[in-house]
Amino acid sequence: MNEPILTVSDLTVHYGGIEAVKGISLEVMEGEIVTLIGANGAGKSSTLRSIAGLVKPAGGTITFRGDNITGRDSAVIVKKGITLVPEGRRIFPDLTVLENLKVGAYLRRDEIAGDIQWVYELFPRLKERSWQAGGTLSGGEQQMLAVGRALMARPKLIMMDEPSLGLAPLVVRDIFSIIRQINRQGVTILLIEQNANMALKVADKAYVMETGRITMSGTGRELLDNDAVRAAYLGT
Repeated sequence: MNEPILTVSDLTVHYGGIEAVKGISLEVMEGEIVTLIGANGAGKSSTLRSIAGLVKPAGGTITFRGDNITGRDSAVIVKKGITLVPEGRRIFPDLTVLENLKVGAYLRRDEIAGDIQWVYELFPRLKERSWQAGGTLSGGEQQMLAVGRALMARPKLIMMDEPSLGLAPLVVRDIFSIIRQINRQGVTILLIEQNANMALKVADKAYVMETGRITMSGTGRELLDNDAVRAAYLGT
């Protein structure tokens, strides 16, 4: 765990005249869970989208496992081993659960049956509903499907954008339990989460983003115990 799997250096992201990300740097070590916390509009999603190849950075470099992937096409980045679970889940509502999972493996040319079984072991409810249309699932089940679909590419690093958004507290607990389980099975995780309390409890390392800049970093425990973080993000 002493090698960074992902290094972001001086990253800037612009939308027209708006500078959404203002020269941030961060590291994710192999095997870690790293979380980015901050208010809406802080630049967290823009950071993930630029790593995933969905937004071209205006400046800075993104290095993954020693390769410079700055500005590369999203399909190239998925092939290299990074997947994104987008905010709002974005599953295909008219496709079945199984078809959604197969879409996640679209770049693979090897056998995927074992990975489908792995996803079904992580999410037994998806197995029960494998022939159901994605749009008929509950919010929690759709989130499980979005995570399962991202795992079908066999990522080394999975990025999750607000996985608990809009879910009931019991379902949130399930999702975070599965995040831990995925991590224990060797997948590095970079997580954006409004539920800062839950995110910091699972995180090895955490960064606080405010208006496009990283203003604080530390272990999840250090930030949980930080008075400024508690006042701003934990409501205490």
